[in-house]
Amino acid sequence: MTHALLTASVALVAASAIAHAQTPAPSFDNAAYMTCRDAQNMPVEARKEVALFLAEHAARYHRVMIPDDEQGARLALLVRGGCTLAPDAYLFTVIDRAIVAELAKLPKRQ
Repeated sequence: MTHALLTASVALVAASAIAHAQTPAPSFDNAAYMTCRDAQNMPVEARKEVALFLAEHAARYHRVMIPDDEQGARLALLVRGGCTLAPDAYLFTVIDRAIVAELAKLPKRQ
């Protein structure tokens, strides 16, 4: 995920209410077992939706927020690097580990 992709992802989050009204949210059971390779083969918008869904799930579990600034871009780069190194890894695992790696720097949920 590049900075431009993160920016597009942030815009997608801002419009999530509209998107969720039009398309059903992915189920966690289906999304959790998706590999990075599976995600790469998806259309861009669907891939962003799944990645954001999984990132929000992991962030809630760790009681942090995913910022839409430079910290968020760093997370996106960690996920991109993790998926590049291990394309057969589960996308959720890569996202969760990126969040854990940056946990101390992420804003806490209220």
